[in-house]
Amino acid sequence: MINVGIVGATGYTGVELLRLLANHPEVSLQIITSRSESGKAVSELFPNLRGHIDLNFNEPDIEQLSACDVVFFATPHCVAMAMVPELIKRGTRVIDLSADFRLQDATQWEQWYNMPHSCPELLPQAIYGLPEVNREAIRNAQLIAVPGCYPTATQLGFLPLLEQGIIDPMHLIADAKSGVSGAGRKASIGSLLAESSENMTAYAVAGHRHLPEIEQGLRAACKQDVNLTFVPHLTPMIRGIHATLYGKLTKSIDLQALFEQRYADEPFVDVLPAGSHPETRSVRGSNICRIAIHQPQQSDTVVVLSVIDNLVKGASGQAVQNMNIMFGFDESLAINGIAVLP
Repeated sequence: MINVGIVGATGYTGVELLRLLANHPEVSLQIITSRSESGKAVSELFPNLRGHIDLNFNEPDIEQLSACDVVFFATPHCVAMAMVPELIKRGTRVIDLSADFRLQDATQWEQWYNMPHSCPELLPQAIYGLPEVNREAIRNAQLIAVPGCYPTATQLGFLPLLEQGIIDPMHLIADAKSGVSGAGRKASIGSLLAESSENMTAYAVAGHRHLPEIEQGLRAACKQDVNLTFVPHLTPMIRGIHATLYGKLTKSIDLQALFEQRYADEPFVDVLPAGSHPETRSVRGSNICRIAIHQPQQSDTVVVLSVIDNLVKGASGQAVQNMNIMFGFDESLAINGIAVLP
């Protein structure tokens, strides 16, 4: 049994993290923080947790947090880096769901997040928490940077192709769609029902903050520079990511066999039969990434379809997967639930 703290548990990723950890047999929740909701019962804000979590929100307290075996940060970007150095100094393990430690280059991070990084010295020791790539490093990590939702779906779709060098890394396209929950639990005109319902729109075409994170992972996969055109879209659904990925083939190979072999031992990547078209609803509420591979008209273009739940495999479920690996638990513990249909 491990003692767990959560900083910033009032957003969508925070409540999803609470939902998953509430049923984890090896977890004892010790402190759940929120400055804005301090003193309020967690179940008052999130009634779905009534009878499962009997704690109040507290102000963040470094003494209480450092007494935990692991602390999750489900906070907006630029918040975790203010507290993480002290927790690391005290020997507490940290799993950060924000982008504060995802990029290895502090200068690049500052360009995309428009402020100086307060602890760049920690970036080299932060392990990028994509288990399908970094499982062994995750086991002994003290600081985990949980991948973003778009980066998870995109990297898992491109990795087998780039690792084997069978697509041109300088001509990659990711056309990705996200549900509205990806924008966070905040007041925003774009998230209003009357604005987002019955509507789909691209955004951040000139450059999205997830672009350098995705490129960093893809470069590591192929050991060379990549050029990715990444276009995100907002779709009228609550949760889910659908990434349609395009690459130019440089070799002839059995693509279906390649993906099946690459992910044969991965508990949370499901390679569908040839010709399939994965749906976002097939992963709703689950930690699964479902993938299908196509080669239209037997041309030199490969199309990979990759779907995840942005709040689970794209955030909180993947965070728990990392925790399970770090503490030697069964990797699927508390996150092997079946997707919710309809």
